[in-house]
Amino acid sequence: MEIIIIYVLIFAALYFFMIRPNSKKKKQEEELKKNIDIGDDITTIGGICGRVVAVRDEEDEIIVETGADRVKLRFKKWCIYSNNTAIARQEENKKRQAEEIAKAKAEKKAAKGKKKNVE
Repeated sequence: MEIIIIYVLIFAALYFFMIRPNSKKKKQEEELKKNIDIGDDITTIGGICGRVVAVRDEEDEIIVETGADRVKLRFKKWCIYSNNTAIARQEENKKRQAEEIAKAKAEKKAAKGKKKNVE
């Protein structure tokens, strides 16, 4: 009976520390790939960076413009490594939320200080 409990605990630990985070990461990557828009800056698996000029959902591919001479390359969506524009937007939103939280805490603290001074 003790051996079964140990195996269950080991499996639970593997699930929560290895399997679950990987599935979350895959879902986020799929979401980023699905939400690619024209004008987004992307990086491919091969390291090619460029700006999306067309998205073809029916063929599951995108057309990327790279370099100063505006070379256009066609890629399948699965070869996208990161959507740099979306990542920058997410970071900006996180920063804005952190600033709003800090501002709300400061206002709350100031309100408590005024309340003490009134008493």
